[in-house]
Amino acid sequence: MTSQTYRPPSADQIRRAPKALLHDHLDGGLRPGTIIDLAHEIGYESLPERESDKLGLWFREAADSGSLERYLETFAHTCAVMQTRDALFRVAAECAEDLAQDGVVYAEVRYAPEQHLERGLTLEEVVEAVNDGFREGERRALANGHRIRVGALLTAMRHAARALEIAELANRYRDSGVVGFDIAGAEAGFPPTRHLDAFEYLKRENNHFTIHAGEAFGLPSIWQALQWCGADRLGHGVRIIDDIEVAEDGSVKLGRLAAYVRDKRVPLELCPSSNLQTGAAASIAEHPIGLLRKLHFRATVNTDNRLMSGTSMSREFELLVDAFEYTLDDMQWFTVNAMKSAFIPFDERLAMINDVIKPGYAELKSEWLFKQTAVTS
Repeated sequence: MTSQTYRPPSADQIRRAPKALLHDHLDGGLRPGTIIDLAHEIGYESLPERESDKLGLWFREAADSGSLERYLETFAHTCAVMQTRDALFRVAAECAEDLAQDGVVYAEVRYAPEQHLERGLTLEEVVEAVNDGFREGERRALANGHRIRVGALLTAMRHAARALEIAELANRYRDSGVVGFDIAGAEAGFPPTRHLDAFEYLKRENNHFTIHAGEAFGLPSIWQALQWCGADRLGHGVRIIDDIEVAEDGSVKLGRLAAYVRDKRVPLELCPSSNLQTGAAASIAEHPIGLLRKLHFRATVNTDNRLMSGTSMSREFELLVDAFEYTLDDMQWFTVNAMKSAFIPFDERLAMINDVIKPGYAELKSEWLFKQTAVTS
């Protein structure tokens, strides 16, 4: 809590607050109704439910298992209906619309092109369909009074052997809506060092990349992602808490890796609700984000998979406000952290912070001054 007098932001203020999102999976954020429509169009008969509300509930319950491996199984259904240009375009456009409606002004949304080739699309056609969908979603959002900018992160699956190919793809489209690269998938048994050639290529090309590390697997995954692979950011990185000791008197001692992460301002793409589902934290109140924020790590708040977690950026912040008594100042701190860590050019990040995010929070923080006027008018 950063202000002397605690004024919890309302749910409406949280929704209206400008938010920046760095870790969101395209195939983890579909509308249940869209999944049903797309399944019908291609004759996909394996959906566990055929009604929108029931399907959304099934995804949340299936993902709420405490196992990353079980959590990842839910993506078989979403990927199955994302195999045509029209489907990818629709999903991407709706993603941008949904995020904008929730107050997100900047988002980096990731997906694995190699998982969308079953019906004959090429890697390039996948990327172009998603990029076109994001642009359409931005236009629709603007028409509805919401501004958003969406960049794509191309993901390679860490259990596969196409990382260099996807890295090269990300580099080819870096001026056409793709802002960086990522690897994802089960961490155990698939260390990031398996894909060193991709990371070395991206570094030679002066390109950006983040690595899923420190979620299901611990400190070795984080260490390899940073010291061997040279990641710009850590996807999750929540297990850095394992290198922090808190004594009974409340004093804190950082291990060498945790100190390096904090001192180098390595961004942590923290996803509270998702971390509960995969067993990385027992509850929101016990989530490491509370301590990491106090210790001034470069912590950011993210959704990971909105469908599987039944969440949004507003819901994530509502949970954190309730658990840690965060204020609008704290929300702004997390949001500025995210914007500082985005993969777009520095001048554009700075403009977003100074011209969109800070003015947006200033207006929200001043509303209490006029509350009595609003009540009596």
